[in-house]
Amino acid sequence: MATRGFLANVHRLSGTLALGAGGVCALVLLVLSFLGASLPLWSAMLGIVLVSLGVYGVAELLLKRRIAEARATVKQIRRGAFDGSSGSNTRRTRDELGALVRQINATGRSVRLKMEELERIEHYRREFLGNVSHELKTPIFSIRGFADTLLNGALNDESVRHSFVQKIQHNAARLDALAEDLAEVARIEMGELAMTIEQFSLRSVVNEVAESIEPLAARLKVIVRHTITDELPDVLGDRKRIRQVLSNLVDNAVKYSKPGGHVEIGARQLPTSQIKVSVVDNGIGVAPEHIGRLTERFFRVDTSRSRSLGGTGLGLAIVKHILGAHGSKLIVESHLHRGSTFGFSLPAATEQKRA
Repeated sequence: MATRGFLANVHRLSGTLALGAGGVCALVLLVLSFLGASLPLWSAMLGIVLVSLGVYGVAELLLKRRIAEARATVKQIRRGAFDGSSGSNTRRTRDELGALVRQINATGRSVRLKMEELERIEHYRREFLGNVSHELKTPIFSIRGFADTLLNGALNDESVRHSFVQKIQHNAARLDALAEDLAEVARIEMGELAMTIEQFSLRSVVNEVAESIEPLAARLKVIVRHTITDELPDVLGDRKRIRQVLSNLVDNAVKYSKPGGHVEIGARQLPTSQIKVSVVDNGIGVAPEHIGRLTERFFRVDTSRSRSLGGTGLGLAIVKHILGAHGSKLIVESHLHRGSTFGFSLPAATEQKRA
């Protein structure tokens, strides 16, 4: 039924063009007769008929095929084939119908890209919710298990009750850290990652980070040191956020180092007026196939080690966004069983540090 209607519309359009051409031809003959030209009536009528039939045939040949191509393209798009092409002839034409078909094809490609993006977002959403659910269940089940054990009699057992309470406290701290990181991710997603750009001393920030990480480093028997001198120029950035970045990088470096290992924080000025900051460790390293996934949410190189030490799996994802807001990015170099280097750059302040 749709095909018959389509053909009827083409026939009507071709007929209209043919009648118009015949009318123009008749008008021309009429003008010629007024100017004194003498043509037999039969030849004039034959000419009008031939011109009309010629225009009708050409219109049928061109319009029917090209409108059919456009119609077929729209059908393909409706069925989900967003890459439908209307043929090489239409792509070469520069008239309105050719432009229309090209626009239809462009619309199909645009819809396909939007659909792929929506599918990617939906997949990411499901994966994210699944990861959050898993990360929440683990400490909750642990807390519930230890609490039930204590209530069922272990509360009076001096040999285990202290350790059970410590484990409950440890898992509660994991929940708290996860809640804070999730809130941070939510702020980033909503565009609420406010930055206060100022000039500050990178050395002072590194000293603060090294001091705060010292208890963990001592417990894991890892040495943390830095090589930043007073001559290093100040940098421009959000001091609080850059401290958060360095804390995360140094914390990871310590946790993924072996006893007796070392972590070194360094910085140097580049010829481009940038300050290159690096955190280097001689820990377990990262396999090449995992480097590209380090900033994915909840991705862990060593799941058991990260969870046992309180990691949430969101730290490097947050680091990536903070550095992105500074116009920088996280650079990772790593060799399995030999160690890793995490680095980023910040602009040097135009004014040198005052003594």
